[in-house]
Amino acid sequence: MTSMSLLTPTQKYAAGGLLALALRQAQIHQTRPFPINEVLDDDDYEDAVDLSHLWIHVSQGLLRPVLRYLGVEPKAWHGIEETVVVSPEKHHIQAFLKFLSEETPEFSPEKMDKELALMKSVDAMAKSMEATPISGEENEEKKFEYERECRDKISAGKDQSASESLETSRLTNSKVSHDALEALNGPAMRFSRKSMLEGIEFSNQRKVSVLFELLSACLAGDATGVEKKHSQVRNGYDARHRVALRFLATWLGVDWIKVEAMEVIVALTAVAVKEGTTEGKDTEHTESTWSSWKRGGLIGAAALTGGTLLAITGGLAAPAIAAGFGALAPTLGTLVPVIGASGFAAAASAAGSIAGSVAVAASFGAAGAGLTGAKMARRIGNIEEFEFISIGENHNQGRLAVGIFISGLVFEQEDFRKPWEGREDNLEKYVLQWESENLIAVSTAIQDWITSKITIELMKQGAMVTVLSSLLTALAWPATILAATDFIDSKWSIAIDRSDKAGKLLAEVLIKGLQGNRPVTLCGFSLGARVIFKCLQHLAEVGNNEGIVERVVLLGAPISLKDEDWESARKMVAGRFLNVYSGNDWMLGVSFRASLLSKGLAGIQPIEISGIENVDVTDLIDGHSSYLWATEKLLELLQLDAAHPIFPSPPSKTP
Repeated sequence: MTSMSLLTPTQKYAAGGLLALALRQAQIHQTRPFPINEVLDDDDYEDAVDLSHLWIHVSQGLLRPVLRYLGVEPKAWHGIEETVVVSPEKHHIQAFLKFLSEETPEFSPEKMDKELALMKSVDAMAKSMEATPISGEENEEKKFEYERECRDKISAGKDQSASESLETSRLTNSKVSHDALEALNGPAMRFSRKSMLEGIEFSNQRKVSVLFELLSACLAGDATGVEKKHSQVRNGYDARHRVALRFLATWLGVDWIKVEAMEVIVALTAVAVKEGTTEGKDTEHTESTWSSWKRGGLIGAAALTGGTLLAITGGLAAPAIAAGFGALAPTLGTLVPVIGASGFAAAASAAGSIAGSVAVAASFGAAGAGLTGAKMARRIGNIEEFEFISIGENHNQGRLAVGIFISGLVFEQEDFRKPWEGREDNLEKYVLQWESENLIAVSTAIQDWITSKITIELMKQGAMVTVLSSLLTALAWPATILAATDFIDSKWSIAIDRSDKAGKLLAEVLIKGLQGNRPVTLCGFSLGARVIFKCLQHLAEVGNNEGIVERVVLLGAPISLKDEDWESARKMVAGRFLNVYSGNDWMLGVSFRASLLSKGLAGIQPIEISGIENVDVTDLIDGHSSYLWATEKLLELLQLDAAHPIFPSPPSKTP
């Protein structure tokens, strides 16, 4: 049987080797700082991770299913695994890249045409995904208006001098700049994407072919025949695979949005296959042709996974970008001849109708209604409100990654949603609305306290500087402050308790796969950041949940540095884990004082755990409430789509 894959056997071996190296490197970065412009040296490599828990180990089920899908000879599997374990990646990346770049007699003009067609499809899809329905100017105006509304809420009913002394902007949102962040954290890291390809002629279409075939292999999962009794991998799109693909895209110099475009094309191809939109009427011939094609494997993940890939999106990914998909029908038809141009056009047409969207959503195998239809199977503690609300323009468009955003300082219901609405990315996005009554109560109590006459007087006396120094040096707090904050304690204690329980509930939602077994990005500020941390803790306690969460951003997190298992939480995040803090956030210190003395606080200082990025935003926000309107800009500056940290963490202090 002639293989329809765009890679030769040697190139498949090299592609598998590159994925193994990327998985290894991604895991190392969970526990070690990222070296600037280089990979790990020989001396650093041997003890970088616990060898018994390597992501490339057969028990993890991440590498061998991909090698099997690619058609790499089983006798070569152990050699790839051993090579990656015993020596640094820099010894092998360029060798594998050279194999992949070579033109061989096996590479026919037909395959070259298919490579070019695939590249054009990916470029076209990426271009369509870059478009935004909201202009930059309109978005900026909306952000400015929301900031003004927030400041009005904060200072409502208070005299102007109190408002100015507490929340006057030293740097407005528009001035939160990349340069300002560099001034606080040091020069941004610049990872040279060309360094891995130095001296290697590597065509753009070959880069796309390699990434596309690896993506298809990753999505195929354990349906490729790996012995399930030895596999811990979850069905669907594992977050660790997606992080490895980020590294590979970086090494190849391919913009990440093109990988996201490939994800959409694979998802839509799966829909076309599932809906039976095949070229011609000869069913027996069609099935035979598809069987031949899937063994070759360019877009065979859709067939190989059966229900697995079609369950990835949890019923949330009916492709509504029908126009863009329809425009690609002729090109995609040449890539998947069994479906053909008219088949893809039919799928696009069906996806554009209400009935078709429902049918396509069903074809993505949702066992439930997804996040927006999530109902608490059981209540945890006193949690009474826990609801996912969709935001953004990326719903029902074949996105294979999810973002969940959580506010924790809330004055009105809209504060769950508005801080996150304007950010442009390709995630399918949801906000979590939780315990609004309690959050509004504690937020209002804190704001009433900091705008009270007694607090203003304490500020004039410099007492708030003492608050922060007490937190950082374990000194006793002034009795006047302890007495003045008594009325906050009961509301804050309730909010802390509810956030911990909400975190456990979020973990159970993710474990059940209501997000559709897709990689998840979690971002939250204030008590919302605590919800995320407690979610990660619960995922670690339950076990075997390493492939769910791809990235985490905690902003102004009320989480103790001591007496919390940060290492276990970090291991639940496949990619980047960021702690964004402000050294002048005394409001957070006052609120959390009861259980914090001598323990430190993530929201006001760095976490000295390797693998966690600490970003100092002290001079970029006015105070704790500034996260309401500054979060979107901060996320933009953090460049979350980069595979590696952008800003170096402060050096760890020696005890």
